[in-house]
Amino acid sequence: MATLNEHIVSSYEDELTNLNKTISEMGGMVEQAIIESADALIKLDHSRAQDIRATDKRIDDMQQLINDTAVSIIARRQPMAADLRMVVTAIQVANDLERTGDMAKQLAKRALQIESLGLAPKFYNGVRHMTELVGRQLKLALDAYLTRDSSAAVDVCSRDDEVDALYTSLFRELLTYMMEDPRNITQCTHLLFCAKSLERVGDHATNIAEAAYYLETGQHLSAEAQQRAPR
Repeated sequence: MATLNEHIVSSYEDELTNLNKTISEMGGMVEQAIIESADALIKLDHSRAQDIRATDKRIDDMQQLINDTAVSIIARRQPMAADLRMVVTAIQVANDLERTGDMAKQLAKRALQIESLGLAPKFYNGVRHMTELVGRQLKLALDAYLTRDSSAAVDVCSRDDEVDALYTSLFRELLTYMMEDPRNITQCTHLLFCAKSLERVGDHATNIAEAAYYLETGQHLSAEAQQRAPR
């Protein structure tokens, strides 16, 4: 009987470990999709943009796998306390990663629709900077989730204002281009949507960080806690 119980516990732990591993794999795939889609946009690389749109199906499949696995664990194992939080937050994180993958797909879609940018290097630098910023936020949020680091999760949430500020700056810059030359309106409209997609990536990174905080502490991350975080 002892051997049987040990086997059941070991099998259960393996299921939780594999669930965590799948989250990690999905996160890495999404991180890469965001970086490559932004690069395809800046370089107007239509071939790469097409590849990224195809990758979205794999991301969707991974989300479905995580959801199915989580539901199966809940039904068969009836997890409690920290284990239950892990399974539930896995579903939440997978959803945010899938939505982030959608943002990468939107960037790739816009890259295919823009003929030529012809905008100032300053704007390219702004896109690169914003991509680096949201990419860092996403990576740190995933790291906080996978390592159960509530302190790092708080730090990610506290830095979301940086993403919002950069988005506002890009928004104003694009409006300036549109007012200076009406011929820029169509292309700048596409780019406005691209900047919004990157800003949304930052929002999903914050959601993942909040899930990491809840996973570790069992409490929801309050606005006060975010404001107290070191900058």
